[in-house]
Amino acid sequence: MPRVCGQIDQGKSEAILDAAADVLAERGLGASIAAIASRAGVSKQTIYNQFGNKTELIHALVARRVASITAPLRVPGAAEHPDQTLTALAATLIAIVTNPKAYALMRVTVQGAGAMPDLARAVFEAGPSSTRALLAQFLEAETRAGRLDVDNPAEAAEMFAGMCGGHRQIRALLGLDLGEDAAEIDRLARNITQRFLRAYAPAE
Repeated sequence: MPRVCGQIDQGKSEAILDAAADVLAERGLGASIAAIASRAGVSKQTIYNQFGNKTELIHALVARRVASITAPLRVPGAAEHPDQTLTALAATLIAIVTNPKAYALMRVTVQGAGAMPDLARAVFEAGPSSTRALLAQFLEAETRAGRLDVDNPAEAAEMFAGMCGGHRQIRALLGLDLGEDAAEIDRLARNITQRFLRAYAPAE
């Protein structure tokens, strides 16, 4: 069936986002729409039609990453099992910052922040800020349900993310591979979650 006029081709959008991730990681925030279009095998106009401008394209790219990172918070039954949910989220966050390629966009954002503060702000608001906000909402809901006792969900979300990142974020920004395998990531995620849940356990 032909697409309705104005309907977004999801497959083409994903190809553009994949290309944008690669090109931005290689060339930084200054990478041109033309370079991204060439990598995706589409015209520049196609990118403008679907995303508007480079800032919105980067926003969409980061939003896609956030949706992947925060997927454990949206799994059916996630609210009833905060230990499993937070462990899965911790593992995802650790995996991101221990993989230089996965953290490449954040690295080039830091490098280009001085020259392109608006793009850097877009990455922060769509990425880390959005992730913390979604986690804070989850913690607030868990507190209302009586499964946790979190007096400041935003602060607690920041602490949880910090435990998952730690010095790994610095190494990731430097492009260094921590070499942590899946088993080690799982161990760290469980340890972080257990300590976090003990800190915010409801009073007996």
